[in-house]
This record gives sequence, C-alpha cells and structure tokens, in this order.
Amino acid sequence: MKKPVIGIVPLVDAGRDSLWMLPGYMDAIAHAGGLGVMLPLAEDGADIRRLLEGCNGVLLTGGHDVSPALYGQEVLPVCGELCPARDRMEGELLRQAIDRDLAVLGICRGMQFMNVALGGTLYQDLPTQRPSDCDHHMAAPYDREAHRASLVRGTPLAELLGGDEMGMNSCHHQAVRDLAPQLAPMALAPDGVTEAVYMPGKRFVWGVQWHPEFSWRVDKRSRKIFAAFVAGCGGE
Repeated sequence: MKKPVIGIVPLVDAGRDSLWMLPGYMDAIAHAGGLGVMLPLAEDGADIRRLLEGCNGVLLTGGHDVSPALYGQEVLPVCGELCPARDRMEGELLRQAIDRDLAVLGICRGMQFMNVALGGTLYQDLPTQRPSDCDHHMAAPYDREAHRASLVRGTPLAELLGGDEMGMNSCHHQAVRDLAPQLAPMALAPDGVTEAVYMPGKRFVWGVQWHPEFSWRVDKRSRKIFAAFVAGCGGE
C-alpha cells in the first residue's frame, strides 16, 4: 500500500519573512506510516484544489491566533499576533478538504480555526476571559502532562484511547467558546474548556487542543492519535 500523503499547513514567521515547520508534525506522521508535505501559503481556490489532488489528508498546525473578525468580534488587546494570509488559506483549504471528505486533523490553533470556520467562536484570551486553576499554558519541556481531561463516552477519541480521562500537554491562550454546530466535543478540561472535537458523519475530521506533535515519542496515546489520522487518510 502506498503511503498516504498529508498536506501540512506551514508555520509563518513574519519577522523572518519565512515559512517553516516543526519536525514533530512530520516525524509523527512518518512514524504512523504517512508522508507529510509542507504546503505553500496558497490562497487561490484553484491552487488549493490542485494541491489537494495530491493529498489524502490535511493537518492544520498550531501558530498565530485566529482573527476575531472571523467570528464577528473586535480584536481585544489580549489577543495575540494574527496572520490574515494563513486564515484565508485555511478557510479555503478546510472547506475543500471537507467537501472531498479528506481526513483532517487540527492541532491547537488548527482546532480553534476549524471551530471558527464552521461557525463557532473563541475566547481571545483564557486568563482574562475565563480564568481558572487549570494550567492551559505550560512551560517547557512540552512532552509532559500539564493537566488531565475527561473523555466523552461514545466518541471516536474515547473509543480509540479507552478509559474516562487522559493527561495532555497544553500550551494555548485561546480556546473554543461557542462550539460550531457541526462539531461535537470529545474531551473536556476540568474547568470545562473543550479539549477535543470531531465532525460526526465524516471519515475523520478531528481537532485536539493539546500538542501530540511534542509528546508522541513518549506517549502512546499521542501515537494512537496520529495512527488513527493516517489510517483515516487511507494508510494501514
């Protein structure tokens, strides 16, 4: 069987005028039997359609904050750096990927963007808009547990991992506020923040708020998530 090709959204460094990639995304995909390819920062619908012709799945990575304009809010001072070009690219990329029923995995910002693109909203900054004792913004090293979360019974993530809860490496300051109508929760933090989502009725459209790309070498649950994603892309 040919390895499925997975298009990975690039990380953007405006200061260095560069696109780049964390090796953890590609290494975890490769370990699970896939072939990760960093995509260009394309915005044109025809260009993205052409790119997706060569992909079996899409990985929406972490990075910049999602623009509040996309969910009808003004930018607050606590909102972080934005990247409009990436927002535009991911909006078209996600729409086409879902229309083609390609497998999609969103990590951190990727899950947040998925929620916004499908009609949900975000907290622009958890510490000021939804403060709690739960550590959502851990310090390095990032391959350890920051907090635990409850798995929603009957969801694909709970069936994959087993048990009622799991630990996760959490590093974010934005989070799902109003969940998009097409998404359902798969994991919840102790303070109620949504930690994982999926789109029922699709082959594989998942979002996770934590960072399995940092923990996959030491955490079998992270490896299982990447394995399930690659399998959803048509891999073994």
